[in-house]
Amino acid sequence: MQQDGSGQERAGLKQDRGSSRSGGGERCRQGSGAPKKLGGRVRGRGASVAVSLMAVGLMAGAGLLVAPPSAQASVGVIDGKKSVYGPWAVRMLVDGKPHCTGTALTDQWVISASHCFFDRPDKPVADRRITFRAGNLNQREGQKVRVIRGSRVASPNGADVMLIKVQKMKDVKPAKLSRAAVRPGQAVRVFGWGATCEDDEHKCQANQLRQADLKVLSAKKKGCEYYAAPGGKDFCAVKVRGVPAGGDSGAPVMTIAPKGKERMVGVFWGSDREKMVGAAAITKQLKWIRSVTG
Repeated sequence: MQQDGSGQERAGLKQDRGSSRSGGGERCRQGSGAPKKLGGRVRGRGASVAVSLMAVGLMAGAGLLVAPPSAQASVGVIDGKKSVYGPWAVRMLVDGKPHCTGTALTDQWVISASHCFFDRPDKPVADRRITFRAGNLNQREGQKVRVIRGSRVASPNGADVMLIKVQKMKDVKPAKLSRAAVRPGQAVRVFGWGATCEDDEHKCQANQLRQADLKVLSAKKKGCEYYAAPGGKDFCAVKVRGVPAGGDSGAPVMTIAPKGKERMVGVFWGSDREKMVGAAAITKQLKWIRSVTG
């Protein structure tokens, strides 16, 4: 048993590695020490302090990734820094509370992690409960937009990615998508409004957009087997400075380049809150994204 984000204990349901994802992105993988997603809120460290929050965990649908046993004894400091740039980043709220991070692809289409849109694998979050804040680095400011009901579209290849249409956003700069796959050793940067502490993550959601620098690893690298498979739809990265956590799910992973030259290479879906990070590769989603967003 592991604690979910509310401090309650939940058992993770294991699936075969190759099985389809239930609930539009709830992922479980078999194997000793393999990550699992659990639903839940975040309240206190409890026994599984090294649980990786794949969503803010303020709602029961946010998925969690359990760290390998070797990581559960100690958790590193979440030590990213405030960002002064991120015109494509949007904050996802559920029932008015911080929940996940997303990215504007057009003035009406947002991409985020699929598991952010589920209370449980079999219970989607109702569209009427979801809003986004757009156009400001402060999650308390910016334009509030509502979801166009019935517009969400999950990735057809099982990646933890969701597209959702919203009311027209002002003052956002749509992200440019990379056509080049990430490569081992590449420096990338993830942006989000997630937790800045380890204990009660729902109490330390960042008001200002923050960023963490990562380095892409080969999927064959030890530890990456929990996050990516060679030739698969995800990629694995390791902490350089900062690590994304609860509330960062769905966050954009970008190339590091001068302002306006950056390209989106991934959608963050989970970490061990110590050093290892998993993200869906944008290059594996390009055809689908373009078919939906136009």
